[in-house]
Amino acid sequence: MELFEREKSEVAPPSPLAERMRPKTIAEFSGQGHLLGKGKFLRSAVEKGEVPSLILWGPPGCGKTTLARIIAQAAHKDFAAFSAVTSGVKEIREVVARAKTNLKLGKRTILFVDEIHRFNKTQQDAFLHHVEDGTITLIGATTENPSFEVVSPLLSRCKVLTLNALTEEEIKKILERALLDKEKGLGGLGIEISEDAAGFVAGFSHGDAREALNTLENSSMITPQDKDGRRSITLDIAKEAMQKKSLLYDKGAEEHYNVISAFIKSMRGSDPDGALYWLARMVEAGEDPLFIARRMVIFASEDIGNADPAAISVAVAVKEAVDFVGMPEGWIPLAQGVTYLACAEKSNASYSAYLNAKEDVVEKGALPVPLHLRNAPTGLMKKLGYGRDYKYPHNYKDAKVSQDYLPEELKGRTYYAPSGRGYEKTISERIKAARKKQ
Repeated sequence: MELFEREKSEVAPPSPLAERMRPKTIAEFSGQGHLLGKGKFLRSAVEKGEVPSLILWGPPGCGKTTLARIIAQAAHKDFAAFSAVTSGVKEIREVVARAKTNLKLGKRTILFVDEIHRFNKTQQDAFLHHVEDGTITLIGATTENPSFEVVSPLLSRCKVLTLNALTEEEIKKILERALLDKEKGLGGLGIEISEDAAGFVAGFSHGDAREALNTLENSSMITPQDKDGRRSITLDIAKEAMQKKSLLYDKGAEEHYNVISAFIKSMRGSDPDGALYWLARMVEAGEDPLFIARRMVIFASEDIGNADPAAISVAVAVKEAVDFVGMPEGWIPLAQGVTYLACAEKSNASYSAYLNAKEDVVEKGALPVPLHLRNAPTGLMKKLGYGRDYKYPHNYKDAKVSQDYLPEELKGRTYYAPSGRGYEKTISERIKAARKKQ
């Protein structure tokens, strides 16, 4: 049996480059300086060997699994790992039994659960007692917000650490290390990559080291050798290997603001086609879908307002749907929301009304609240006239009564002027009727 296993391992294909280049120590790890920098929480905990149960929350390829392995090795603990996609309560019980055996031998166990958000409540509850009594140290990894996806009792027993997507510079360093490493990487193959190709791979990997290394490996496979046996990866080769088109869109530069501006203005101009095009530009370039959804929520109030009061509900529902579904399917609710907002009646009356009110606040300061609008919770306040002469609208016909609600200095001031479009036409009629009674 051992001979068979040995022969099978000898003919087994090599591991993918991304797996071979997986860091083994904190010193080799790229990114997450806010957690692993000198004196930072996680680095100090690992160095002391006193790691609490953790939830590692971050985007794909930022190092969650690698970090869990490094923590276990540095803390000299047994490491058990499984994915919530393929494992269940049965596997949890097996790991707990293994952990209890380890305890008798004086060794602690770290249980790493990838995609912990995919466990249901019952499965997550199965960890609780064993995390609480110290049988296992749990490290869960998730790309979803733990506040929504991890049950509260388990969340309260773990420290949540947020990992960031790797920067382009960090990705470039990972690529460079892979090209130079002769033992685990491509260092012995005479491969180099042009600066623009490295920039493309780093930019369009969107902070995902695994995708960047996969693209580098695929690029090396399709790059022909020159007469000296060397291979030079060009931009065109990198594009072919990644199978993505280079879109002129930098999330931190001018084009980002140009595209989002065109997106908003297309919706404001009631052009669903233009809005959909700019939406697709952002989504296909890897823009954070929640950033787009937040802009839609703002737009619904700023540019549609009470002309269509349902618009804000639609926009918030889109945000919740995108957050719940995630990508790549998140574009579906985004597209529905964009077409609704673009076609809705428009009014910035409530937006403008606030700016008008703010102008008076800034210019005139904190004007005193009229006595009849003040609460009078004490006898002294009542003697001073607080609340006196206040007219309770529900005591009057149609719950409307003539009464001033602004400071004396602003008496008669009008801020909100409904546009008369959509539902604001109804609002305008209501305001006119109410003002006639004052």
